[in-house]
Amino acid sequence: MKKRIISAAFLAFLFSNAIKAQDTKTDSTAYKKQKLKIEEVNFISSYYSQDGQNSAVTGGVGTEKLTDIATTLDIKVSRYNKNLNKQTFGFELGVDSYTSASSDNIDPSTVTSASYQDVRVYPSLNYSVENEEKGRIYSAGISTSAEYDYFSVGGNIGFTQLSKDKNRELSLKAMVFFDTWKVILPIELRDNPDNPNYKQNDSKPRTSYNLGLTFSQIVNKNFQMALLVDAGYQQGLLATKFNRVYFNDILATVKSENLPDTRFKLPIGLRTSYFLGDHIILRGFYRYYFDNWDIKSHTFSFEPTIKLSAFSSLSIPYRYYVQTSAEYFKPIFQHQLNQEFFTSDFDLSAFSSNMIGLGYKITDSNKGLFLAKHFNSLELRYGYYHRNNGLASHILTLAMKFK
Repeated sequence: MKKRIISAAFLAFLFSNAIKAQDTKTDSTAYKKQKLKIEEVNFISSYYSQDGQNSAVTGGVGTEKLTDIATTLDIKVSRYNKNLNKQTFGFELGVDSYTSASSDNIDPSTVTSASYQDVRVYPSLNYSVENEEKGRIYSAGISTSAEYDYFSVGGNIGFTQLSKDKNRELSLKAMVFFDTWKVILPIELRDNPDNPNYKQNDSKPRTSYNLGLTFSQIVNKNFQMALLVDAGYQQGLLATKFNRVYFNDILATVKSENLPDTRFKLPIGLRTSYFLGDHIILRGFYRYYFDNWDIKSHTFSFEPTIKLSAFSSLSIPYRYYVQTSAEYFKPIFQHQLNQEFFTSDFDLSAFSSNMIGLGYKITDSNKGLFLAKHFNSLELRYGYYHRNNGLASHILTLAMKFK
């Protein structure tokens, strides 16, 4: 894993040093065929670990221990076409490598099953064209994601309109994802005549639609705000079939999780930024969420950022989250056999959580960091997350930008 991260960082550095050689100035009076110019290269790597005692794989009890190393390389290049509209091309490649002790309990008789350790790869391509005079941007993109039991193909289109004074911006984005899940059942429920709809290694589809709207406004030189709405609809296999549910009967019957095959979601959020003098930025966020599974939630976050110098800053993010329970959730041994839908996944339970973190960022657009001319910024962030049901996690993130 260390070798892969170092290689990706070195690749990003090579791309950043190609910027000067590929830079071509725009001629505003006559079009000249332009080469692609590298706008920026972003490299992000994070380490995540969690533990808890409410694993859905074993009916809402047992270890939730998991670790994940995620690495993303994002490259943006641009040029001006014959109409002097700016074309931007983006390529992103992400790789996650994780281990999950709870997933290994799908078949506890194995020493280490295929589900214990997996790798997810998710490349994407994006394109946008901007008419800078009219303040109008059209965009489109495609993406894929693949791992051991899952494959997805997605697409998106978008539109952005800026006001003449650049103080207001309206963005619309539509996305669709076509997923295929490989059905993996708990070992004792495979080829079960009482569960005829699902067989081990069957492939089941899921389709997700999202429509997002963002309206941002610069109120004055110190205050900015944005309204965010993101409606979502899913159809297909929404249950995780290797999650067990134990029922409240004399035999303690066990079944595979079963949930409705449709779900509607609607989050509505408000994001604000306030510049308190020259050295302090206060960022706030509130989101209300509801869906037709009867989950309602509130998210509050606050992040003060303190400028330590012209080139460095320190941030202290905090987030509080609370949600109600889905109507289909109950802990172990509390479901009744006559129920159509059932889950003991504590992600769908009522809970509250807190997250506190610390971030440090250093930038230098002129000379470049560490004497590397195009090394624009370096950021290191840490976050600690805790739920009131005992789940706790740590995440450490490194982000580098080359321009």
